[in-house]
Amino acid sequence: MALASRGSSVLESIGQLFSVLAIFIIVLLVTYFVTRWIAGYQQSQMETRNLRVIETLRLANNKYIQIIEAGDVYLVIALSRDRVEKLTELTKDQLKEISASGAAGKDALGESFQEILGKVKEHFPKK
Repeated sequence: MALASRGSSVLESIGQLFSVLAIFIIVLLVTYFVTRWIAGYQQSQMETRNLRVIETLRLANNKYIQIIEAGDVYLVIALSRDRVEKLTELTKDQLKEISASGAAGKDALGESFQEILGKVKEHFPKK
């Protein structure tokens, strides 16, 4: 009799293991599909707006330079944790698409980082 109860408890344990494993897989699948659905929804919302981020360059932690399309105007802005500053405006002619291979050391405008940094430094007051 003890052997029969041991056998049934082993079967119950295996059944519980498969049940928990099945629930875990279902939760993972639901999470995956909901995440994809939310990402698709947000992407469609972003496409219908008047603002679009063209390019982002990370300078340091929480410090970025971005090219933003606002209607027909292209703005270069500096972002930090506490501030957003307009650096300059660009025309559509000044923007260039990045080629698949990309020019080494050059950005989308065909300028090196040093050239862009020099232009940005001109906009800040000297100490």
